[in-house]
Amino acid sequence: MNIAIVVSEFNDEVTSRMLSVAQEKADSLKLKITHTCSVPGAYDMPIIVDSLLQKNDVDAVVTLGAIIKGQTKHDEVISHAAAQALTDLSIKHQKPVSLGISGPGMQERHAHARIRPVAERAVEAVVKISSELKRIQK
Repeated sequence: MNIAIVVSEFNDEVTSRMLSVAQEKADSLKLKITHTCSVPGAYDMPIIVDSLLQKNDVDAVVTLGAIIKGQTKHDEVISHAAAQALTDLSIKHQKPVSLGISGPGMQERHAHARIRPVAERAVEAVVKISSELKRIQK
């Protein structure tokens, strides 16, 4: 299975480690990472994900990000917008897109604690969804 990974540069201390974990997990599952793309933040992911989903060498896209709570509700707005756009793209292209974006409402210490589980589950999710799609499309 060929996957692409899109990672947010915002909160890089967290997301760069998420990327490493996702790459390890993909390797352990014998997945080929055909593209790794960086974007400024989670809100910026959909346009890159849309382009990747149109490629023949991409079966699924893993997204990685960390949206940490600030002093406003901006984290909630970004999280909801990104999640909805990514869901819409997955449905449009009939290819899995995982939501490996932690947040909203979390503090920085929570983001660090979620690095491994969120990144690993994001990779595992595209594999499971892809398998299920193949099963029901027979």
